[in-house]
Amino acid sequence: MYNWYAVVDNRNICPSGWHIPSDEEWAELGKFLGGDLVAGGKMKLNDSTIWREPNLGATNESGFSGLPGGRQYHSAFFFLHEYGMYWATTEMDKDLAWSRYLTYGSPQLSRFTYKKYYGLSVRCIKD
Repeated sequence: MYNWYAVVDNRNICPSGWHIPSDEEWAELGKFLGGDLVAGGKMKLNDSTIWREPNLGATNESGFSGLPGGRQYHSAFFFLHEYGMYWATTEMDKDLAWSRYLTYGSPQLSRFTYKKYYGLSVRCIKD
């Protein structure tokens, strides 16, 4: 789990040749996978021991293997087994930044803003 400040730090949390996607890159992935209404299902690992049931639409046909890491606030974790929340590098304003999330109850890839100090998962993509 990383806060947004670590995501945009110029030391780069991703390996050389990789980066955290922007909000626009997340949108492009959703479109590529058939639109946000179904993209989340194509990204979620279909495993009832990890995801809370009913894990709607989970096929992982994209190979993304999305996991439900939830989010972190201070030292507490929330929504484990229910949501996979991933930062984008795009900020909305001085306090909030964009993210995408997957949830057990929907096949959607959803867009949301979170406080920049929350801990969310990250995915690195190749440059």
